[in-house]
Amino acid sequence: MSGKSKGQGGRAPSPDPDVCVVGSGVAGALTAHSLAKRGHEVVILEAGRRFDPSNRTAQMEEAIRPEGSFRDVWEMGGERDRYTSSGDVYYGLNNTRVKAVGGTTLHWLGITPRLHEKDFEMQSRYGLASDWPISYDDLRPFYARAERELGVAGGDDNPFAPPREADYPMPAFPPSYSDTLFAEACDALDITMHSVPQARNSELYDGRSPCVGFSTCIPVCPSGAKYSADVHVVKAEGEGARVIDRAPVQRLEHDSKGERVEAAVYATPDGERHRQTASRFVLACGAVEIPRLLLLSKSDQYPDGLANSSGVVGKYFMDQPIVSIVGELERPTAQEPIGYHTSETHQFYDHEDSRPGSIKFVFDNENPVHLSKTALRGGDNGTRGDLTDVLTGDSWGDETLEKMRDRTPNRRVSMFANPELLPREENAVTLDTSTTDDHGNPVPDVSFNLGPHAIETMERAREIQYRILEEMDATVVAESDLASPKIASHKTGTTRMGTDPSESVVDPTLRTHDLRNLYIASGSAFVTAGAMNPTLTIAALALKAAGHIHEELS
Repeated sequence: MSGKSKGQGGRAPSPDPDVCVVGSGVAGALTAHSLAKRGHEVVILEAGRRFDPSNRTAQMEEAIRPEGSFRDVWEMGGERDRYTSSGDVYYGLNNTRVKAVGGTTLHWLGITPRLHEKDFEMQSRYGLASDWPISYDDLRPFYARAERELGVAGGDDNPFAPPREADYPMPAFPPSYSDTLFAEACDALDITMHSVPQARNSELYDGRSPCVGFSTCIPVCPSGAKYSADVHVVKAEGEGARVIDRAPVQRLEHDSKGERVEAAVYATPDGERHRQTASRFVLACGAVEIPRLLLLSKSDQYPDGLANSSGVVGKYFMDQPIVSIVGELERPTAQEPIGYHTSETHQFYDHEDSRPGSIKFVFDNENPVHLSKTALRGGDNGTRGDLTDVLTGDSWGDETLEKMRDRTPNRRVSMFANPELLPREENAVTLDTSTTDDHGNPVPDVSFNLGPHAIETMERAREIQYRILEEMDATVVAESDLASPKIASHKTGTTRMGTDPSESVVDPTLRTHDLRNLYIASGSAFVTAGAMNPTLTIAALALKAAGHIHEELS
């Protein structure tokens, strides 16, 4: 233990800190804070810049203009963020990710369920995929800590939830009016609706205000009621950690024996390159950039990429397709859009048979786009890249005009589902050497395919959606294409956890099998991903990794 950082300025490296964390999203921020408050010297390397929270009202105003987009607000795109996509389903990598202090939690919906017990036991229960080397019970205390750290509002009304230790830190948000319309139909169909755990303040918490209803959770929460990881970056700095922003790591260098990482080589805006040494390194930059960095760090000892003696770095990439549907009622819904949903059902999650897979259903608070914005968007099919595109931005000319004439937003209800997608070796993040970023490095290529299990589960989700809308006497006016779905941007896999070094990248402590001082705190460590939003599990794994690193350093 070296003590706390002296807060060196500029972008020069810190002199031999205890831990270097690459990435400042939820995983990196929690890891850094957890270690810094225990007295360890920590430096964070972040590829993007720091945004001032006091400017978020202006960012919101920019985003909601007809020509606005989250990419402009969070400065995504251009040479730095280039990527390619292969496979059967186009993967829009930049649709939601943010490179900045706080990471993609600057631009997320804030939904924080836990994985279920079955998600850790897919092979032993169903003969599918692989089991995690840890169980739900192993992660339970870290789930509880993560809920307290982020500030999760939730209720005890979900009969399908996995076992808990205590109540949520804050009470759940109440159901919306449209939720009550769905509830009538679900009651008739014996489908149980319940509240949604989310990292959004329903009351004053951790010095942040309760939600005040801006209804712009994506792309900007101006009030700070929705958690973003820059909260813990600031806390980590308060404990002595140091952040170097606009410092994209180019490669990792190891010692002569190939047993330990010696330095993270990073670039700075002035064109300089620096080597950040440390006793321990933690990769926390996500399920795409982590395998990319490892592959870029190949050497004589690791010709296929660093920490890749197994050959599975980048493989088994997972995400969840979105199955969405919109119905129109004969009666008005009288909704006040609030920017997030308040009711789900996990009734179709746990199951006895191996197929179809798990499904999480979401009852959306329909948030219609103003007609003028629809017209101005026209054929911009990249507006958000998710379920709302079935209503906006996918048409031109007369077709758009017809949509505008037919729009009666106050009578519409919508819902969507996240179906389970199993890990598949062909779903992978690799390097595309034909395309380079602003530093001349090959960009990530994301190959994404659905597979028969996901397709069957998607079809089952659509059947249930139709049953509910039929019970509501709603007319289906839009539905997503099951053959080419939008993707939830819940990126996991690519450096999977396991006990066998020939089949996995990290062990149950999140340390790589190949290098004794390299840890990976990320959704990239997931073995399977279920159908739940992954952020709370990512946070729990980060806290777990930090605990193991602390034990080593103490």
